[in-house]
Amino acid sequence: MNALTLARLLLSFSAGLAIGIAGYTFVYARGSSYLTNDPAACANCHVMNDYYSAWLKGSHRAAAACNDCHTPPGFFGKYATKASNGFWHSFAFTTGRFPDPLRIKPHNRAITEEACRHCHGDIVVAMEGVNPGASGQQIACIRCHETVGHW
Repeated sequence: MNALTLARLLLSFSAGLAIGIAGYTFVYARGSSYLTNDPAACANCHVMNDYYSAWLKGSHRAAAACNDCHTPPGFFGKYATKASNGFWHSFAFTTGRFPDPLRIKPHNRAITEEACRHCHGDIVVAMEGVNPGASGQQIACIRCHETVGHW
């Protein structure tokens, strides 16, 4: 067996192993549930149980699911965010490298902030006027209301 054949065999084995592990992980973690809009999917990870339970008891349950606040509008933005978050959440939970309590990252905070502003536009205009940020400062909804969706 020459070196090129051995390299191809090793590459094929490595790719097959990676695909197999990824497939097993996707099935084990109920990955297809994350493609839905069902908030119960967020509780697949035990660290999200408190957030899910709080959402069930909260006022936003009647108006918004997890994706409404935590993913941008539109098919591509929504699923690109879900894919990125899914990968990094899986990595963090698998390696044990996640903060306790959980903290939202700046990119996801911006998505959530925009969702607040979209749904509560009338209130935002009443507070900031018709030119948001005209004073040089934009009021951050989740600065004062960070627990409103979950607690």
